[in-house]
Amino acid sequence: MVPAALRVVVVGTRALALALVFFASRSASAQFDRSTPCHPLDARLLGAQATLIGQNLRPFDAAYSGPMSLVNNGDHQLSQSYGVYGGACVTTELAAYVDVEMIHGSGISHASGVAAVTNGDVLRQGSVDLGTGPYIARAFVRWTIPLASTTRDTLVGGMDVMPAVVSSRRVEITAGKLALTDLMDLNRYANSTRSQFLDWVLFNNGAWDYAADTRGYTNGFAVAWIDAAWALRAGSFQMPTFANGNRFDSDIANARGDNVELTVDLPRSAVVRLLAYENHGRMGRYAVATAIGRAQSMAPSIVADDAPGRIKYGFALNTEVPLADSAETGIFGRLGWNDGRTESFVFTEADRHLSTGLQVAGRHWQRADDVVAGAVAIDGLSPDHRNYLAAGGRGFLLGDGALRYGHEIVTEAYYTATIRRGVYLSPDLIWLVHPGYNRDRGPALVWSARFSVRY
Repeated sequence: MVPAALRVVVVGTRALALALVFFASRSASAQFDRSTPCHPLDARLLGAQATLIGQNLRPFDAAYSGPMSLVNNGDHQLSQSYGVYGGACVTTELAAYVDVEMIHGSGISHASGVAAVTNGDVLRQGSVDLGTGPYIARAFVRWTIPLASTTRDTLVGGMDVMPAVVSSRRVEITAGKLALTDLMDLNRYANSTRSQFLDWVLFNNGAWDYAADTRGYTNGFAVAWIDAAWALRAGSFQMPTFANGNRFDSDIANARGDNVELTVDLPRSAVVRLLAYENHGRMGRYAVATAIGRAQSMAPSIVADDAPGRIKYGFALNTEVPLADSAETGIFGRLGWNDGRTESFVFTEADRHLSTGLQVAGRHWQRADDVVAGAVAIDGLSPDHRNYLAAGGRGFLLGDGALRYGHEIVTEAYYTATIRRGVYLSPDLIWLVHPGYNRDRGPALVWSARFSVRY
């Protein structure tokens, strides 16, 4: 049942993109209206953005380096991302969305050498050259089914949200190409590299190895039951053919990511989210790969034990607690765990995760539209994973050739200054302790500056 439904989603994605482009050309007059509820065959421009991120990695001490190490002699890089986001109401209950993006530039050290990659707006090196031209990031539909309710929610138009007034009790079915992080592990204070924390393990849970390709998108479907004080979401999405792969595995029965998340609203607008996931894919097992390498008197390779239908599972906790200033001041935290026996496959190389942070609104120093924020994250590896790296094994992000294990700790702080509405400048500082979980390397310092224009 699930594999068949996923195949339908994959086939329909391109047709959806073409249909929405057609509807948009028919409704140009409504493109910039983000507040009035839409009517059937009404298409609108929901947003656009351009973000430039410059980063400078300072030289740091390292007893040795390997093929996937964070470069210790320093590095500086500039990334650029551009996006246009559109939607259309097909009927009063069915909306379609297409987002087009383009990314130029690279992350420091080719976005490798640490689990806590310092720029979430860049692409890792995948199996093929992805190019620098525009691509369809998302192309999906959302069907909203109202349930009996005495209250209504007003949805203001924005990225991947058509303006509407909907029942507070409803079912939402989402299907197509999108990022799984659009639906789950959301957090008011730590969720976007283009406006909040830059580091991977601060805008998502490092131990959640969510289904995605190299760019961070996948094909699949999700069903959400939404009530006034809680929501339950479940979905299944395609996995790539191998770790950090750019192509999806068509053997959906043995290659998919299944996820379920419960969101609970608490007093004073606090929110708690509980997530569980199980990935199926062509993955290797760290302990077996290490044993094969030892028997052959060579460095282990995780692909030596690859086989279809392997399972990786994990859990995550996510909370946000507004404190003041209409929720612009608040704290957040995440906790994550996965079994760590099969290889890290899609997001980052972390099996344990803990993070917490604080955001403060600028109205306290007469800068009402500014914010300052800081956070710390601690990530760890399972015993099997750390033994594999210590024996000289490589993952898709890590591989120093040896390992004197220590938790990887990242601290990040940024200030966002609003130049004018929609134009923002953010200086940022990242401090990495034990990069690549290695006590023989670091600490490392990364200075950043982010310039963003958003509609």
